[in-house]
Amino acid sequence: EENPKDAEAIIGQCMIAAKAHKEAKMARDTVLRKSALEGFTLPGKLADCSSRKPENCELYIVEGDSAGGSAKQGRDRNTQAILPLRGKVLNVERARLDKILTNNELKSLIIAMGTNIGEMFDVARLRYHKIIIMTDADVDGSHIRTLLLTLFFRYFPDLIYQGHIYVAQPPLFSIKKGKEMTWIYNEAALTTYKQKYGITEEDLQVVEEETDEQGEAIVAETPKVEEKNAKSKLNVQRYKGLGEMNPEQLWETTMNPENRVLKRITIEDAEKAAETFDILMGSEVAPRKKFIQTHAKNVKNLDI
Repeated sequence: EENPKDAEAIIGQCMIAAKAHKEAKMARDTVLRKSALEGFTLPGKLADCSSRKPENCELYIVEGDSAGGSAKQGRDRNTQAILPLRGKVLNVERARLDKILTNNELKSLIIAMGTNIGEMFDVARLRYHKIIIMTDADVDGSHIRTLLLTLFFRYFPDLIYQGHIYVAQPPLFSIKKGKEMTWIYNEAALTTYKQKYGITEEDLQVVEEETDEQGEAIVAETPKVEEKNAKSKLNVQRYKGLGEMNPEQLWETTMNPENRVLKRITIEDAEKAAETFDILMGSEVAPRKKFIQTHAKNVKNLDI
């Protein structure tokens, strides 16, 4: 009675929260009810594997239709499923559950995994025991990977705690000397090979793409080829996109269990991880700006 404006503001916030909660529940129930009526119909873009044993199955979440096409052709169809995602997915740190469930890309992923979400989540119904995020080795790919990790951390933490979430590591470079092809996955390995073969920075430069009037690439990125001596040539190619590799190369470097490099996602400090996601992916700009300014000078090998 003494502070009516404050009381109205508090009640107003309560009403907004109640409405959002109701809308989220309605959206969730609609999605779950629709899925049940459709017999949990898998999304059309999913290229599923033939095995029905989750412990043997892998789901590759692939950036873009181009890389998705190569992955579908190069995969082991018995155990590897491919789900291509178009563009950058929704940032779930800034979205309510009803928005998540009406987002086509995230909805396809949730249905493909089979676990459901929220109150209906059941890890026992997980269709793939390895869920592998496979994105380009550039800034956009890193952003998409972070958006997906935000989704798993906020809504599917049990999948992380039980060791089901992985990140694929595609090669950064290929080095070809004669008939010998070597794939380079990280900067440390690159340094080793630079020393071994006497590779200079000029050898690693990438020629800019030429584009037509519509902005379409007409010349793919190609490396410089340097004559190292009179008897041999050294080809060094920088890979910035999964789509630059043909199906055989994608299988050999990134999908073949005998050769690939996978990083399992783990959480050592849940409270600190939650704080970091809130800073980097939340709606507040000031903490994110402060974080960037504080750590900017410590960043190495920033690819922009």
